[in-house]
Amino acid sequence: QVQLVESGGGLVQAGGSLRLSCAASGGTFGLHIMAWFRQAPGKEREFVAGISRGGTVTDYVESMKGRFTMSRYNANNTVYLQMNRLNPEDTAVYYCAAKYGGRGTVALDGYNYWGQGTQVTVSS
Repeated sequence: QVQLVESGGGLVQAGGSLRLSCAASGGTFGLHIMAWFRQAPGKEREFVAGISRGGTVTDYVESMKGRFTMSRYNANNTVYLQMNRLNPEDTAVYYCAAKYGGRGTVALDGYNYWGQGTQVTVSS
């Protein structure tokens, strides 16, 4: 029911910033909690950040707190991931994900809608 399209990835120098966007369609955006995951070559997909239906609650992997910020704007069915102080360790394909969730909650897993991913490459 939900289609997700990521954009904003690219090549960036270490220490730089990128903002990823995820545009949702085909569902009621405001009824879904959203998240970002990433997968580096040879590694398992990992949770990066999540946000509640109303955007008032967020959760981040500990190592990313203070560097990455997730936000959502239900008026335009879009979520964002602002990534600052990037380093080569952040190189990965970043995926947007969605699931039904209760108001005021964030989920670490159980997402059933996924985008195609956008490549982020950080040069050293």
